[in-house]
Amino acid sequence: MSGKYKWNNPVYWGGRHLNLKKITPTIIVKSIIQITYFICKNLFPVNEKKITFASYRSEGLEGNLLFLFNEMKDSYEEYHYKCLFKKFNGSILGKASYVIHMIRASYELATSRYFIIDDFYFPIYVIKPRKGMEIVQLWHAAGAFKKFGLSIVEKSFGPKSEYLDQVKIHSNYSRVYVSSSSVKPYFAEAFGMSEGKIYPLGLPRTDFFFDQHKKKKAFCKFKKNFPDFKNKRVILYAPTFRGGSHRQSEFVCPIDLSLLREIIGEEYILLIKLHPYMRKNSKNDMKENHFVHHIDNEFNIEELLTIADILITDYSSVIFDYCLLTKPIAFFATDLDEYIKERDFYFDYKSFIPGPLFTNTESLGSWISKGKYDIESITNFRDFFFDYADGNASKRIANHLMAKIT
Repeated sequence: MSGKYKWNNPVYWGGRHLNLKKITPTIIVKSIIQITYFICKNLFPVNEKKITFASYRSEGLEGNLLFLFNEMKDSYEEYHYKCLFKKFNGSILGKASYVIHMIRASYELATSRYFIIDDFYFPIYVIKPRKGMEIVQLWHAAGAFKKFGLSIVEKSFGPKSEYLDQVKIHSNYSRVYVSSSSVKPYFAEAFGMSEGKIYPLGLPRTDFFFDQHKKKKAFCKFKKNFPDFKNKRVILYAPTFRGGSHRQSEFVCPIDLSLLREIIGEEYILLIKLHPYMRKNSKNDMKENHFVHHIDNEFNIEELLTIADILITDYSSVIFDYCLLTKPIAFFATDLDEYIKERDFYFDYKSFIPGPLFTNTESLGSWISKGKYDIESITNFRDFFFDYADGNASKRIANHLMAKIT
């Protein structure tokens, strides 16, 4: 037997077997951030007037961050605002660029009064925040539906214990803003934090659905981009992300789109909006035609939900945003048992969802054609998951941050 150590072999450390090949890059990046942060916090003071908005979900302001940013810029002009965005790319060059970007993030973390994020943000979890600054989480997903964070440790979608030994994910949050009191226990579990730091003041991006001017602009934009669909009813299909990384090779549509069109007729068009980490496949049933249209970046999700007459999804949290519009939702899920094993839910899926569940295209098409929708279940769902439905979430949160309300 050779005495050589194989890089892929686990080593026993701290009562646990560690795979050095997997964990070493994390340790290296963690060390780089910690060193950079230590230097910055000893060289530069906290800028009491600096507020940084940061995310690895996109290349620019969108969603909750965009709406809160606009509100704070308008209401608190005396502050300086920084934006730090870098969408994760799994390539070698992308990972190198990501590390460089995190070094800059270390500087902004060391010098900002408020550091506001909307998702997982690695640098935050490997430092000790200095006094006089706050880290604010505006989680991108509304409500509490799919389990996430510390609720899914050791599940295939979730973090492994050996990773958590190195990275205390979702630690160091000063405040978390959520949609309702009902979801506070689930966010507390997912983030490993006290409910006392979780505030049910709403989600900034939902203000869009109460702004008649913005909604009208969305309809006008749609008519301009798709002039041939003026009298069509719009179905939005928005499936959730699957996979344990930031990239999925291909999305395979479980709905027979040709059959669906045949059943519901030419009165409808179908818009497909995939999760940012998903890629459409090249099969014929997913190709664009007079019925099927893929939406990439020309419309944001708030605009699409406003335009849509019906939403079809499987496990996506867009159902929470859409329920504010009190329009029908259908659920199409053929892999529920598998998804529960991979990720699971905070509630029993079948009794929780505010719309019918389908596993075949014929039944879905029949439901759409009949047009008999249970809107009461939508409003009950909305009332449970939103303490406020008034279009003032951005203002409430901005004022709360600035200590104007308690």
